[in-house]
Amino acid sequence: MYIESKADGLQGPARIGRVTYSKSGKNIFYRGREYYRLKGGGFKANFAEVGTNDQYWISGARKDGRDRLYWPSALPVEIDDDVREEYWREIRKQPANALRSRI
Repeated sequence: MYIESKADGLQGPARIGRVTYSKSGKNIFYRGREYYRLKGGGFKANFAEVGTNDQYWISGARKDGRDRLYWPSALPVEIDDDVREEYWREIRKQPANALRSRI
């Protein structure tokens, strides 16, 4: 999934990583944090972190790599080590880039 923080503005730190879902499917877990879906209350965000209420944009990773809302962006998108090869091979269809850790 693509995860971008909106806590400090429209563009923030972003990652490609593996998430898990709660049994109900309403909440997302990533790196020990839990996120709940915003119901029309977020500005350019669709989830918020439980406890801090910091807002995030979380969505499936795009095939063309243009996940950021505002493109182009000088800010990199980091790719977690445990999904890097799968991301480049399965989503982007560019297995030669499997060692790249950012977009």
